Amino acid sequence: GLRHFDRSAVARVIEYGARQVEHQRKLSSQLLEIGNLVAEASYWASKAGREIVTAEDVETAIRKKQYRSDLLAERVRDLIAEGTLKIETSGARVGQINGLAVIELGDFAFGKPSRVTARVSLGRGNLISIEREIALSGPIHSKGFLILSNYLAGAYAQDFPLAITASITFEQAYEEIEGDSASSTELYALLSALSGLPIKQGIAVTGSVNQYGDVQAIGGVNEKIEGFFAVCKVQGLTGEQGVIIPTANVQHLMLDEEVIQAVAEGKFHIWAVDSVDQGIEILTGVPAGERQPDGTYPEGTVHRLVMDRLREYAERMRDFGRREEREERSERTEAADPEPAGEH
Repeated sequence: GLRHFDRSAVARVIEYGARQVEHQRKLSSQLLEIGNLVAEASYWASKAGREIVTAEDVETAIRKKQYRSDLLAERVRDLIAEGTLKIETSGARVGQINGLAVIELGDFAFGKPSRVTARVSLGRGNLISIEREIALSGPIHSKGFLILSNYLAGAYAQDFPLAITASITFEQAYEEIEGDSASSTELYALLSALSGLPIKQGIAVTGSVNQYGDVQAIGGVNEKIEGFFAVCKVQGLTGEQGVIIPTANVQHLMLDEEVIQAVAEGKFHIWAVDSVDQGIEILTGVPAGERQPDGTYPEGTVHRLVMDRLREYAERMRDFGRREEREERSERTEAADPEPAGEH
């Protein structure tokens, strides 16, 4: 039969149940799964020669369960470590950021970082999701992407049109992209590309965003944080790495003990944000800037740099349009003028 559990073991089982439903104030009702964990913890206690099950035995049971399921997660980490999957966890890049996804395999799920990049150029207001163009984007991801163009228009294009072409993609992603949890990630990459400010590659991001720049809750927050932590650990913890999450997801944090310890020791960080402004300041180290009464932003802020670039593009597009118009008028005039008659 089962051995008795001490208080620490019971507490660890409760933590596991809360982790299953991703909530600090709720417990899983999947009693079969909890029962299997309890039985395995009792086995490991007997294996260690203990009459009472401790938290250590429960932890061993949890680790063994993860080990039996995480072959794919280990393979992904190996590909990143050897450089086949390109993920940077140090330095800074313009228009490049680490997003986070969750891969589900039955009752096992793990977080996987993905490199998101953005490029901008002079254009006619087109924001292109490469995944959407080739039908690798699900409807919810497409909705999240369309929100980005409305955010840009509302934040910057009150006095001039958006004269840009911007493309955003998940690099080395060959499966369908679904969900809106990367919409804030895509927006940060776009703001970096427009402002020219580099993003710290040691920081990964998750969170959906609305048209006003508010960051909203997402699912799989624990797996995403732990997945990026595992990659940072392999590549070397610097004390500056971490994950930006929505504030609304703080109540869902039920993290692995190793991650909790790393955060407590200052080796890894978790930032909770309510807005894109808060996030971009963490990622770039530059103030976002508040809109002034005249509709502009203070000098040296992220939003001012973005607005200046967009205004420059609008002026260049206007000049280009005028030049085209003059050339067309000139061509029409030449076509209307008759050729001088030759002498006979």
